[in-house]
Amino acid sequence: MSDEETTSIKVAGIDLKGWYLAAALPVLSGISGAVYFGYDALSRFQDVEGAIEPLMNVESRVQTLEQAIQDNDVRGLSSRLSTISTQVATVLEQQRQLLELRSQVERSTTITGGLGDRLDRYDREIEDLWRAMDELAKPL
Repeated sequence: MSDEETTSIKVAGIDLKGWYLAAALPVLSGISGAVYFGYDALSRFQDVEGAIEPLMNVESRVQTLEQAIQDNDVRGLSSRLSTISTQVATVLEQQRQLLELRSQVERSTTITGGLGDRLDRYDREIEDLWRAMDELAKPL
């Protein structure tokens, strides 16, 4: 075989012979497979990293909630609530007593409301009686 009979391709001014192509094709195929594998692995890693980031955000939220619970002393709320409950019961009892006193005052007001008029009438009658006695005591 002569040089003229071998297959060759001229690319960008370079003369590529057939056996170069036969040798380069598997090498190029391997390199392209490695590039694709690298890209796929990197893409999957970024997807996993993106999925982990919201979990880290949830963890920071949980820490914030725990801190807020500690700051607000949620565990101490039970004793505070029992104190408030006792105070509310006391206020309700005092309100009941005040309502009873109010009804007694209203009844007393109703009873004594007419006494003023009666006392005025009795005062007039007593004065009239004293005048009458004074008139009787005068000689004619």
